[in-house]
Amino acid sequence: MNFHLKMALNSLKRFPFQALAAIFLLTVTFLVVTILSVVSYSSSKVIKYFETRPQVIAFLKDSATTETISALQHKLQNDIRIKEVKYVSKEEALSIYKDATSDNPLLGELVNPSIFPASLEFSLSDLSYAQDVIEEAKSEGIVDSVGFTASLGGEKSLGDVVERLRKITLYLKLGGGFFTLLLVGTSFLILVVTLGMRIASRKGEIEILNLIGAKKSFIRKPIIIESIIYVLIGVILGWLMTLIAILYLAPSAVNYFGEIPVLPRDPLLFFSLFGIILLGEIGAGILLATVGSNLALSRAGRKK
Repeated sequence: MNFHLKMALNSLKRFPFQALAAIFLLTVTFLVVTILSVVSYSSSKVIKYFETRPQVIAFLKDSATTETISALQHKLQNDIRIKEVKYVSKEEALSIYKDATSDNPLLGELVNPSIFPASLEFSLSDLSYAQDVIEEAKSEGIVDSVGFTASLGGEKSLGDVVERLRKITLYLKLGGGFFTLLLVGTSFLILVVTLGMRIASRKGEIEILNLIGAKKSFIRKPIIIESIIYVLIGVILGWLMTLIAILYLAPSAVNYFGEIPVLPRDPLLFFSLFGIILLGEIGAGILLATVGSNLALSRAGRKK
C-alpha cells in the first residue's frame, strides 16, 4: 500500500495543475454540500419549532368548572394527534397581556383578570389534522371559541395555510435533495474527466507495466488512491471552510433567531453535528472516488 501511495503522490507532483484544478472544484462542491446540509438541518429545526408551538387555542367559557376543564384537558392529552396541552388561567392570560404591553404600563393597569378567558393551548403532531381537531374542539360544551395561530386570514383560509406550510416543508426537502444530487453528479463527472486525463498522460507507463506482466490491480490501485486523495482533500477543505464560517456567524444567527434552535447551542452537539456531516461526506466521497476511478480505467481500457 505504501508503494501505491507513493506512486499516487508522485503523480500529484508531476501534474500539480491538474491536481489543483480537481481539488479546487471538489472543495467548492463539498463546501456547498456542507452548507446545504447545515441549511437543511436548520430548516428542519425551524419547521419543527413552529410545528410544536401552541397552534390551537381553545378559549373556555366563564361557566367552565375545574372538573370540566380537567376532563377536556385529559381528553386532549390522550388524542394521538395532539401534544403539549397547556392550561392558561385568567391570571396567566393577564400576565401575558402585561408582558406584551410592557412598553405602555397604563394599558395593563386598566384591565383585570376577569375580562380574559381561560384557555387550553396545544400543538398538533401534523398540521393536516388542524381542521378536524378545531371542529371537534368547537363542539365541546365549555369551549367558547377556537383560534388557530397559523391562520392570519381567518378560519376560511385555514386549509390554505396548512397546505402552504406543508408545501414549504416539501419544497425545502426536495430543493435540498435536488441540489445535493446535482453537486454529487458534478463531482463525479469532474473526477472521471480528471482521472481520464491523468490515465491518458500515463499511457506509456501503463503499457510498460502491462508488458512486464503487472497485474491489473497493481495498475489500478495508484489511480484509485489518487482519486481518493482528491476527494478527501476536497471534503476536508470544504467542510473546514463551512465550519469556520458557521462558527463566525453562529452568535449573530442565534441572537437573531432567539429561542428558535437553528443551530445546537451545546458545543458538544454542535461539533457532533459537523462530525456526522464530515463522516457522511467522507463515505460518499470515497464511494465517488472508487466508482469514478474504476469508470475512468474501464473507459481507458475500451479505448485501447
